[in-house]
Amino acid sequence: MKRTYLLWIAAVIITLATAYYQRVTGPTYPIKGKFQIEGKEYNYKFVRSHGGEGSAVVELPAPENVSANLFWKRFKTEDAWTKIPMKFSAGKLTANLPHQPPAGKLEYYIELYRDNEKFILPEKNSVVIRFKGTTPLFILIPHVFAMFSAMLLSTRTGLEFFNPNRNLKKLTYWTLAVLFVGGFILGPIMQKYAFGEFWTGIPFGIDLTDNKTLFAFAGWLIALFMYDKSKNPKAWAAFGAVLLMIMYMIPHSALGSEIDYNKLDNLRQTENQIGNSER
Repeated sequence: MKRTYLLWIAAVIITLATAYYQRVTGPTYPIKGKFQIEGKEYNYKFVRSHGGEGSAVVELPAPENVSANLFWKRFKTEDAWTKIPMKFSAGKLTANLPHQPPAGKLEYYIELYRDNEKFILPEKNSVVIRFKGTTPLFILIPHVFAMFSAMLLSTRTGLEFFNPNRNLKKLTYWTLAVLFVGGFILGPIMQKYAFGEFWTGIPFGIDLTDNKTLFAFAGWLIALFMYDKSKNPKAWAAFGAVLLMIMYMIPHSALGSEIDYNKLDNLRQTENQIGNSER
């Protein structure tokens, strides 16, 4: 088998492994756990992301002879916990978290009761869920495809380090083009649909998803610039690929868009005071 084909296969394997890692480590991936009642094990999955209108449904598989309450409050506030009794139907308990504006977050946990026993789920920390607007599939699917295609191309370009017949520039141009479309055209459009802002990275904010794209793109621009100036251009291709890989290994949506409820409350209080003074 030709070396080129082997390098493409290696690039696909690395990309798929990284995509899986990013999926299961991000702050929007559901929290899974289990508990036992009367020797029977129940596995639960708590949602950490909700898109679109309406409330977010929290479900908990459980036997019929138990009761439970869902407790929630706005994230990073001193709000008191709100208690919602959960309803049993078809082998599970359910309750709804109230809808929040895009980038709004709630934290929640469940207390499960059986006779004199009480289970707190999850056992350690409460769950944080982020709300977002609906992103059309005709934007979401091309964006996801472009971002992972960019990673595949970036990895394959970096693997040219092991190819004596290097084709660095052509692969680099493809990497930059696909990354630009996915990260700087489709990405901001998706961000606008989901959270109401086109860009929340540097210089406007600290959104890691936007900043990761920015740093990865800058890294490949530096690599391209150095090809003609360096005696070892393949090392710069490896630099661009490793940098993008590091950016992608950072969990997706970490330090993402988030409403500051305290600031929002202060703003509303000020507006109410101004409105009352004008009456």
